[in-house]
Amino acid sequence: MQPSESELIYDWNNAGGSELRPARGRVELDDETLRDGLQSPSVRNPAIEEKLKILHMMAELGIESANIGLPGAGPHVVRDVERLAREIVERKLPIAPNCAARTVAADILPIAEISQRTGLAIEAACFIGSSPIRQYAEGWTMDRMLKLTRDAVELAVKEGLPVMFVTEDTTRAAPEDLRRLYKEAVEAGAKRVCVADTVGHATPNGARNIIRFIREVVGEEVKIDWHGHKDRDLAIINALAAAEAGADRLHGTAVGIGERVGNCPIDLLLVNMQLLGWIDRDLRRLGEYCRYVAEVTGVPLPDNYPVVGRDAFRTATGVHASAIIKARKRGEDWLADRIYSSVPAGMIGCQQVIEVGPMSGESNVVYWLQERGIEPAPELVKEIFLKAKSSLAVLRESEILDICAERGITPAATSQAVS
Repeated sequence: MQPSESELIYDWNNAGGSELRPARGRVELDDETLRDGLQSPSVRNPAIEEKLKILHMMAELGIESANIGLPGAGPHVVRDVERLAREIVERKLPIAPNCAARTVAADILPIAEISQRTGLAIEAACFIGSSPIRQYAEGWTMDRMLKLTRDAVELAVKEGLPVMFVTEDTTRAAPEDLRRLYKEAVEAGAKRVCVADTVGHATPNGARNIIRFIREVVGEEVKIDWHGHKDRDLAIINALAAAEAGADRLHGTAVGIGERVGNCPIDLLLVNMQLLGWIDRDLRRLGEYCRYVAEVTGVPLPDNYPVVGRDAFRTATGVHASAIIKARKRGEDWLADRIYSSVPAGMIGCQQVIEVGPMSGESNVVYWLQERGIEPAPELVKEIFLKAKSSLAVLRESEILDICAERGITPAATSQAVS
């Protein structure tokens, strides 16, 4: 009888009753790819048809909400935002839209007008800087910030918009300033607030501390969002820590595109939430979503990008490949998918791929040939193996097939699917 997963893998992540769980029971995701993600200085702004496809992919992945733009930036943004809003209405997409807005009427009113024209409730994400360093640079007083906050939230509520009040650079802001700003926003009608780690300053401990503090300020009924950046490469663990402390919704972008080095990657949030048991979704199109966003924004997707990169489930190392092959010979795909992977390839519609290169063993060659319906004759295996050992990199499929062709051998099967 096949052993259970718990018998084969001891999970130190949950040892001592320390399992990571969202404090509020359920945590949602807000996809910022179409707004915050496009602020990267290196991306291309996708055409509206491409944005529509991205929106559909978000919905298919079960992402609950999406920021679809900042209409106050000009007529070109208004057009795109309205088209995206109409797509949600006409195609009945299960995704809630929100739009960014500075705390000024010129940004809020265009959102209200689009909402009225489309008949769609659009959450206004009204943002203002909150840290002392930002206040100093802008020459702002707290009285002015409080007035901007109240006026903006009251205007949005008057126009029939749900409001999320966002404090930029929250993770470097003084507690008393945050207390006054959030209380002002909630009293004016904001039903949701957003803690923004705008410059990626936070550590997991900082994320937990500030979420707990803001919960104390706004109470249990107001929803709290966490918006993180990866300047210190802590964005994913910070987001999970924020949820553990009581955040209701986490923000991210596809493949982490965004300002400077980017936002929290929403694709990796989905994977981690799935593995933690927070969600149960069909993630088989996750790779397609990431590759499409990378393609239409012109952002290269590194081969070693976690989970959806080309090398995520690909090996040419003899020891690793041998273990995967042994697992498959047992007829246990479950085992083969986990022996050298903490993320099961099958979870995102991929499979483990074995290549042939300078660090391979002969078993790599035998397996590679068998997968393509080629008889692994000893002489053929030896020739490919020697070629691989003298190579500086993994052999291309064409290189191996050329050796086979010289012996009058053609494959009977197609090549393995690469993640």
